[in-house]
Amino acid sequence: MAQTQSIAIEHSQKDYGLWDRICIWRDRLIADTRFQNRVAKIPFLRNIAKKRANQLFDVMAGFVYTQILLSCVRLNLFNILKDGPLNLSDIKKYCGLDTVPLKKLLDAAVSIHLLEIRSHDRYGLGTLGAPMVGNTALSAMIEHHTVLYEDLRDPLSLLSGDIGIKKMEKFWPYVSADQKDQESVKDKEHVKNYSDLMSASLPLVADQVVDAYDFSQHECLLDVGGGQGTFLKRVFLNAPQLKRKLFDLPGVANLAQESFALTSDHQDIDVHGGDFFKDSLPRGADLITLIRVIFDHDDERVKILLRAIFEALPAGGKLLIAEPMADTPEHPAMGHAYFGFYLLAMGRGRPRTIDEISHLAMDSGFKSVQVLPCSMPINAQVLLISR
Repeated sequence: MAQTQSIAIEHSQKDYGLWDRICIWRDRLIADTRFQNRVAKIPFLRNIAKKRANQLFDVMAGFVYTQILLSCVRLNLFNILKDGPLNLSDIKKYCGLDTVPLKKLLDAAVSIHLLEIRSHDRYGLGTLGAPMVGNTALSAMIEHHTVLYEDLRDPLSLLSGDIGIKKMEKFWPYVSADQKDQESVKDKEHVKNYSDLMSASLPLVADQVVDAYDFSQHECLLDVGGGQGTFLKRVFLNAPQLKRKLFDLPGVANLAQESFALTSDHQDIDVHGGDFFKDSLPRGADLITLIRVIFDHDDERVKILLRAIFEALPAGGKLLIAEPMADTPEHPAMGHAYFGFYLLAMGRGRPRTIDEISHLAMDSGFKSVQVLPCSMPINAQVLLISR
């Protein structure tokens, strides 16, 4: 009671403007249960109240929904149903669940639009389940979230820094390599798990980047932090004449080199291993790409990287940055909520707005920043930066 009174006194002493006072009045009104009961009896207002209640429930139940989705992915349900709806007994033939729990899962998936009930009580793909068919990129991220959820079990401990060893930090070994184990990033087996995830999930971004920009106008592309070369392979389909280089940690670069050796189309990719915060970048490229790289790092490290890229590019060279960004139109929760907490668990980096990235680039010597239109900004926004 005393704490509530002290909070009330503190608020009463604030110099609130008119808009703040209107919002405070609105909040108190909505929080009043008597007002809520009256609103429930007025048709127009009742619909608004129902919508808000449903939204709040979905926020509360979100973790349960993710576990239903994970279960469907692990049972391969979306691919099982890709050719048409099946009844419960037919689906059971492909799954390791008994009839009762399987039906519980299927009905739950129907309720969140992953599946649909079709004729003769058969289950078919829902509007949210159909895009999952063959979607190895999204499936990889869904499976990866089990690591994130371990660190989110006690969110206040995560926020206060009381979690000693975080699962996410261990998953991304380069985050702590500076302080703990410099040799770990040189060992391809040590970096394989996170590198495989990056490679598997990259199609979520790569197609948008290639659609947003004409790579054929360049002579040589250097992909910094290029992983196992998934993006360079994708660019080849649109610009086969482009010379390609890749720079990443030594262990990852070794994995990329092995991958490139398997096909004649990619054996000419020039692979370089190193630390882009300490080592000079290869010269000769008139276009450098950073695909889902800088949001992993703090501002000081990003400045070091951008300056290194500026030095590696010729006059008139271009830098292309693609990654999820904060304050993305129509998707505000993606930046500060999802990636904000993901990177907190990871132990480094933060989602940035277009303006923040632009200022970092300009401070590093670049002349201009252009936002390229892309079809799915929730996955990534694309910036073209000129030297």
